[in-house]
Amino acid sequence: MEQAVKDVNANTSILHGTKLVLHMQDSNCSGFLGMIQSLRFMETDVAAIIGPQSSVVAHIISHVANELRVPLVSFAATDPTLTSLQFPFFVRTTQSDLYQMTAVAEIIDYYGWKEVIAIYIDDDYGRNGVSVLDDQLAARRCKISYKAAIKSGPVDRADITNLLVQVALMQSRVIVLHTNPDSGFMVFNVAHYLGMTTNGYVWIATDWLSSVLDSTALPSETMDILQGVLVLRQHTPDSDRKKAFSSWWKNFTGGSLGLHSYGLYAYDSIFLLAHALDAFFSQGGIVSCTNYTSLRDDKPGGLNLDAMSIFDNGTLLLKNIERIDFVGLTGPVKFTSDRSLVRPAYDVINVVGTGVHRVGYWSNYSGLSIVTPEILYTKPANKSSANQHLHSVIWPGDTLSKPRGWVFPNNGRQLRIGVPIRVGFREFVSPVRGTDMFKGFCIDVFTAAVNLLPYAVPYRFVPFGNGRENPSYTELVNLITTGYFDGAVGDIAITTNRTKSVDFTQPYAASGLVVVAPFKKINSGGWSFLRPFTPLMWTVTACFFFFIGIVVWILEHRINDEFRGPPKQQFITILWFSLSTLFFSHRENTMSTLGRLVVLIWLFVVLIINSSYTASLTSILTVQQLSSPISGIESLKNSDERIGFQVGSFAESYLAEDIGIPEKRLVRLGSPEEYAKALQLGSKNGGVGAIVDERPYIEIFLSTQCTFKIVGQEFTRSGWGFVSN
Repeated sequence: MEQAVKDVNANTSILHGTKLVLHMQDSNCSGFLGMIQSLRFMETDVAAIIGPQSSVVAHIISHVANELRVPLVSFAATDPTLTSLQFPFFVRTTQSDLYQMTAVAEIIDYYGWKEVIAIYIDDDYGRNGVSVLDDQLAARRCKISYKAAIKSGPVDRADITNLLVQVALMQSRVIVLHTNPDSGFMVFNVAHYLGMTTNGYVWIATDWLSSVLDSTALPSETMDILQGVLVLRQHTPDSDRKKAFSSWWKNFTGGSLGLHSYGLYAYDSIFLLAHALDAFFSQGGIVSCTNYTSLRDDKPGGLNLDAMSIFDNGTLLLKNIERIDFVGLTGPVKFTSDRSLVRPAYDVINVVGTGVHRVGYWSNYSGLSIVTPEILYTKPANKSSANQHLHSVIWPGDTLSKPRGWVFPNNGRQLRIGVPIRVGFREFVSPVRGTDMFKGFCIDVFTAAVNLLPYAVPYRFVPFGNGRENPSYTELVNLITTGYFDGAVGDIAITTNRTKSVDFTQPYAASGLVVVAPFKKINSGGWSFLRPFTPLMWTVTACFFFFIGIVVWILEHRINDEFRGPPKQQFITILWFSLSTLFFSHRENTMSTLGRLVVLIWLFVVLIINSSYTASLTSILTVQQLSSPISGIESLKNSDERIGFQVGSFAESYLAEDIGIPEKRLVRLGSPEEYAKALQLGSKNGGVGAIVDERPYIEIFLSTQCTFKIVGQEFTRSGWGFVSN
């Protein structure tokens, strides 16, 4: 800042002879001291305040700046809430943590993590930064699963140890560290001691760490602790002017003190005020102040605040600051409508070895990229997921494999998952003898789904049922609504009544009620050639043959000699002509136009009859014919047959309540063996005439039974799903 003042005063194109004078006060990051020091400033004619570096102090001084109408220009206070309408005289000449936390959220989303832990300093800077991070993560369907606050000021190692022990018990292994350098390095030291900087952990530090890394040469022991940490750094474009200043700074400090982005923003803040004052003076503005009288106290022992004064033209200077537009060491210096710098961007760096490695960039324009933001600004904005890229990262534990980001927590409550103990159809779900585990198709699907989740779901299976008969699935669902179970896994059908009280996952298996009945095999015999047509069809066909013969005779016998003769001969001619058309072998010629038209139409009908007969007879002789007295749910409903259903299935209530079948016709069955025995006995011998059950069970049943079959169509549409409250 001092060098910037010298450069401004040496520049004849700015302020034209007016000199800037810089007065400094050290608040030691204390809100109280910051307020006192700012009030001391106000005892003289002050045009603007530069600073403070602390967001906490900036909140307090902003109230003073508002009241006395003095622009407050801060190059280091990054708290997002400072740009609110509450502080119109606060101007931030650095990047807001709104953008930094957006960058952190996009990094987390890029690697597919869903839950993170936030460790932050418990002041305005830390709380408001983490609050923005929470919002940005929520917009990407992620969340902060645990927030660990560190008190501001001196911190005991014991407090940090207790805090990190709690963090280690959580399931998330992705930790965002948003603190000040003192607290941050202590967190890393304790984390290293507790083994929390090894393989499986992810540490993301905000730009407090990059500022230290850029300005100070850290001991090798500290660098060893930081290995694999991802760090954000405010991006400043490389330019000849920046390189020249960095070279001068290196010579000036002898290489003992590096230059970080906040130093560059402090330099540009001086030039910003110089340009704003230059425009202010050109508009006729003068630095004049009026005594502040609102707090005047004439009583003895008063605070003597009469020395404070209001900057008369503070609003005019503020407008000139907001309209500023020049190129500084940090790139374009220009403000948006909410008084934020244009083109916010960050470097994403990775601590590796004795230094840092840049793995990419983040900009509010195009998101994560391995291309510099300056190049991307020349192209159309593209923040699609396919356009997000970062170089490879060396993670804690010296590995290139992306950490999973979670483990099963040591202190998490396990979900109680109810699982039915089935007696029949154990292929779907059954307990493993001697353990508390289950196996089967439904369990395999559930386990595979849980393993695909990007976060841990601790659970334990709780058996439901007595093991002697299938339990009631409706009762199982009701226990979820009461809180006894957190969820249920098994062959649970999704029905309308159940969805009113619990939530189901998407169906993982198609299901629906079908009817199974015994059948008889119809063997082909000597008279099988008559079976293609029913007796009624044979009768109708014969009548049509005779009718067509009579019609043709009526139209032809007057003019055609072949249709004349004695009555007996004419009758035989009628029969012969009509039957011979069946084989297209009639020899009598038709002479009348109407007769020929009738014969033409009739021959077409005969062709259809021949084709249908041939196809049906071929099917009968080549395909096994099965016959059942029940053709579907409607015929079963209208009959008096007894109907079997599986114990615990919703088929019982569906048949009784929705279809209206009397309960005396319903028979409870519990296993495939009982299915077969009841169907073989039949309804008249104490068994059942048909069974109604869900298709997956029936397919398992029919895979070992060849004397039964599904009749009719599936008459309900549903599926199996997992249940939660």
